[in-house]
Amino acid sequence: MQPETKKEFSGGGVIIEGGKALLIMMRNLKGEHVWTFPKGHLEPGETPEQAAVREVLEETGYECRIKKKLFKAHYSFTRDSFPVEKDVQWYLMEKTGGNGVPRTPDEIFAMKWCEAEEAAKILVYPSDHKILELLKGELGK
Repeated sequence: MQPETKKEFSGGGVIIEGGKALLIMMRNLKGEHVWTFPKGHLEPGETPEQAAVREVLEETGYECRIKKKLFKAHYSFTRDSFPVEKDVQWYLMEKTGGNGVPRTPDEIFAMKWCEAEEAAKILVYPSDHKILELLKGELGK
């Protein structure tokens, strides 16, 4: 019997400042450290916008406001032998405050500001590369 597919929803944010985007290093499902953009699950009753702002604050230590919706990524993977279908709504954000110290230091191993060219070399997820494409005009080389 096939295990039931789980559906998950997340919100994520891309902070751009001075032509650079903020990337975080976290651990993927295989335990490898990967560079990506901050995102996380919607809490009960939360909108994708609220989740994105909260997750960016938790993972980067920066308070942000949403400038615009970027796109919705959809992908499938397996976690603990269960198939998962996931949608992530991505937003372009700008900093409004905060200290840049992650509130989840056990999950975030590093952060760095990158221009598009550097980010393209270290990002691994297809949806992250799609974000770079969408933000070409706002990121330096």
